Amino acid sequence: MNDMTPITKFETTIKDWETDQEVRWCPGCGDYAILKAVQRTLPEIGADPSKTVFVSGIGCSSRFPYYVESYGFHTIHGRAPAFATGIKLANPELDVWLVTGDGDGMSIGGNHTMHILRRNVNTQILLFNNEIYGLTKGQYSPTSREGTNSPTSPLGSVDRPALPCAFALGAGARFIARAYDVSKDLGGVLKAAHAHQGAAFVEIFQNCIVYNKDRFDDFTAKGVADQNQLWVKDGEPMLFGSVKSGGVKGIALDLETLSLKVVDVVDGDWQSAGVIVHNVKNRAIAHMLVEMPFGPFPMALGVIYDDPRPTYEATALAQDEQARAGKDANLAKLLGKGQTWTVSGTAADPV
Repeated sequence: MNDMTPITKFETTIKDWETDQEVRWCPGCGDYAILKAVQRTLPEIGADPSKTVFVSGIGCSSRFPYYVESYGFHTIHGRAPAFATGIKLANPELDVWLVTGDGDGMSIGGNHTMHILRRNVNTQILLFNNEIYGLTKGQYSPTSREGTNSPTSPLGSVDRPALPCAFALGAGARFIARAYDVSKDLGGVLKAAHAHQGAAFVEIFQNCIVYNKDRFDDFTAKGVADQNQLWVKDGEPMLFGSVKSGGVKGIALDLETLSLKVVDVVDGDWQSAGVIVHNVKNRAIAHMLVEMPFGPFPMALGVIYDDPRPTYEATALAQDEQARAGKDANLAKLLGKGQTWTVSGTAADPV
């Protein structure tokens, strides 16, 4: 819950969060799995439908508010963060979830995403990253990999992709996490985001079955997930892989280059290998984790950074309250203050 709301749990079931609307995504779309993960999470965190708001922009992901039985705003392209900020300022007791995509949130809405993060508005921001524009039929997006073939890049994209989590950290976000649509750990990430006091940014890799099918199989497919996923947990060593998948490995800090490196872990002795213990408050390591090039390194997933600070709405409303203290809220008196005029006929004479 937010820092201005009493911590009370409301009892619901997953059915209480389902609407009567037909869910209209392509069969096999990763959005279905994310929707179910959110609907399972809401009862577990004790969310109250009458105090919950889902806000979205434009795109496939932005149909989300229709499918969650709560208040919802399906807004305009890229501007969902502005609406969410206004909602939170108008009623800080509301639990605001913002749903966006890599196009909506990182292209036309990139500036709005930046501002809600740097201001630290107490919201959960879920960015569905499928590395493509799905709703407009498959054009390459800001997060598409180099070489992506699409109607707008028939010879392959030459753009270097934006990294949503690196962008969020650069904008001043105090909570950064990653997961993917069908992961069993997505719910845990959503709970951590909700528990955070401030803007919580969650990048969710989402399979676009039509225009970018199986794009994330290189780290989500069953046969490679073990050695290509690094699920970080606060206070635990950064380990991945297994004996069956070619050996246990870890992430260590190269003191000569001040960069990360992959090391082998022999007989479980990760300390001797110099493996880093994850600290969610270490911003420098968080930057390194979200910028690790996939291939030489695994994909970092889980809660990567979590270091709260006072929220925007709490600070703004406290400032407003302080400014009002000891003052008479008298509109008539205010209007009569200073030099005034009386209008008589066509003449205006100073009083």
